[in-house]
Amino acid sequence: MKPITTAILSYGMSGEIFHAPLLHAHAGFTLSTVVQRNSTKANIRYPDIKIVRDVDAVMQDETIELIIVNTPNGTHYPFATRALEAGKHVVVEKPFSVTTAEAEGMIALGKKTGKLLTVFQNRRWDGDFLTLKKVVQEKLLGDVVEFELHYDRYRNYIEANTWKEESAPGTGILYNLGSHMLDQVLVLFGMPAEVDARMGVQRQGGQVDDYYDIRLQYAGFHAIVKSSYLVREPGPRYILHGTKGSFIKYGLDPQEQALKEGKQPGSTSWGYDPKEYWGKLNTAVGSVHVEGVIETELGNYMAYYDNIYEVIRDGKELMVKPEESRDGIKIIEACGESNRLRKAIKV
Repeated sequence: MKPITTAILSYGMSGEIFHAPLLHAHAGFTLSTVVQRNSTKANIRYPDIKIVRDVDAVMQDETIELIIVNTPNGTHYPFATRALEAGKHVVVEKPFSVTTAEAEGMIALGKKTGKLLTVFQNRRWDGDFLTLKKVVQEKLLGDVVEFELHYDRYRNYIEANTWKEESAPGTGILYNLGSHMLDQVLVLFGMPAEVDARMGVQRQGGQVDDYYDIRLQYAGFHAIVKSSYLVREPGPRYILHGTKGSFIKYGLDPQEQALKEGKQPGSTSWGYDPKEYWGKLNTAVGSVHVEGVIETELGNYMAYYDNIYEVIRDGKELMVKPEESRDGIKIIEACGESNRLRKAIKV
């Protein structure tokens, strides 16, 4: 196994909590370089990596094969474009871009250069989502009649000194959490026919949207996607109803919390969902009524980087295609238009 020499463009939350631990734990990658403008924090945990002060040093380093673009959302397009032009493979942190036009430009450049271009849609490997995906694919509920997805938090204050709370293109809860949620809906059901969205600011003093309620219309059913920063007592994560029954799932995938606690990806019980959070199934199999719980699939964010390695080294098929994340941005833009016009928008 020849490791892929990799650089991360930022050691903020996504770099420190997600990318660096996953890459460091994966035998197929060598995390060689991290961009930190005013700190050497990454060397506390990873003493052997090189700290550089600007992205130019990464772009010009001929030993680096893969660049993780995990900088503020508005910089994804220019940095990913520069990386592709420099002959690097590129993983872009979600959201892929601010606009569909930016996404299209990156996709075209990726094809022109022949380099890998993908988006870090790690929530496809949440254990609860993998379980839900099986329920849908195996039609355990018959035909879907309604799907509701929540990603709620309780944060009743405005976080200081972060670009995520500042009014600018690409900020707000829809780009932050919605890019994950919409990706999951797209994986399950594809593009909707139309979008009807309402967004707003619920926290006093907020500059960016911190709430959304989105209806995605499909043939014969609709998907409801909701998120808020003012939910202290969370309800179900997933609610799925079909012609034969229902599936209800509480709780969040445990991998993010494990990474925050410094646990090693792939360690014992990694990605295991406690039994009290297993999803409840109430359905019919033939003439038999079935009611009980379904053990949650093991979550596995490492599988994302397994695929990146296989694509670069072995020419395997890319699992998170950039066109899929472009479609997510297209829906986000449609949500903005729907909210402004207060009506449903065809997509």
